[in-house]
Amino acid sequence: MEWIHKMETVLLTGGAGYIGSLLTGYLLKAGYKVVVVDNFLYDRQTLNQYCANENFSVIKSDVRDVDNYKHLVAKADIIIPLAAIVGAPACASKPKDAATINEAAVYDLFDMTAKSQLIIMPTTNSAYGTGDENNFCNEESPLNPISQYAKEKVAVEARLMERANSISYRLATVFGMSQRMRLDLLVNDFVYRAKTDGFVVLYEPHFKRNYIHIRDVTRAFVYAIKNVDSMVGNVYNVGLSDANISKFELCERIQQQLPKFIFPIADNQKDPDQRNYIVSNEKLEKTGFMPTHSLDFGIEELIKGYSMISKHQYTNL
Repeated sequence: MEWIHKMETVLLTGGAGYIGSLLTGYLLKAGYKVVVVDNFLYDRQTLNQYCANENFSVIKSDVRDVDNYKHLVAKADIIIPLAAIVGAPACASKPKDAATINEAAVYDLFDMTAKSQLIIMPTTNSAYGTGDENNFCNEESPLNPISQYAKEKVAVEARLMERANSISYRLATVFGMSQRMRLDLLVNDFVYRAKTDGFVVLYEPHFKRNYIHIRDVTRAFVYAIKNVDSMVGNVYNVGLSDANISKFELCERIQQQLPKFIFPIADNQKDPDQRNYIVSNEKLEKTGFMPTHSLDFGIEELIKGYSMISKHQYTNL
């Protein structure tokens, strides 16, 4: 039976954040009602442009205060839990908040939902930690989370996939411009440093990871809603298959657009982030979804964007 689109309601927790502020617009354009729950921790007016849309509504609430929004959960057809303390440094600086927001509050949300409600959960391919002897990972590979954030996401995904009507998206490292910008993500960070400082010191430059543009992440969520019958009950890696590259290779790509950029290597020093893997995105691609925004496009976009912002405005710390 096909998923029939009858102006479904999508509930986004953390909908004012880096991904959510862009995803809200994509969902509204696709014809969905969107309800955002966010505590506006970073005090950004990232959703202002949607307020004139009659299909958009918002409630200011911490996701841990379930009584404030559980009535909205009951009315939603689709739930996308984006609210999180994201990234290893942010989790390390707020470990209690990270544990309660990234894990406990999500379990509370699961407990409030009915089997008929679809949940599409962003997790992370940082859960792989490192791959096999060739650093290769697919959805069947053992998980080896290193950071608190990755460990919490692994636990949440396991609980998610125990319920009916669920999809998990293991996101690659996201890059690109958003209304609520983040400069702590690797591509975003390196491009900012290249443009403003002219250099980045590299630790363990051979370490590889996968990347995905934020607009393709938003496209992937809409795609999952429209293709739920064939995708439900599965875990998918979401990344650019031609962007499984090392930090050194990333710097070379940035240098193509900012020729004065240099990236000296710090020998005999370890990167605090020990992730190193190559990720297969074949499972999602076989469903028919393909990213449309390249790494080079994102670098060019970021260079333009960084002409307008300063770093202190955009951080999770």
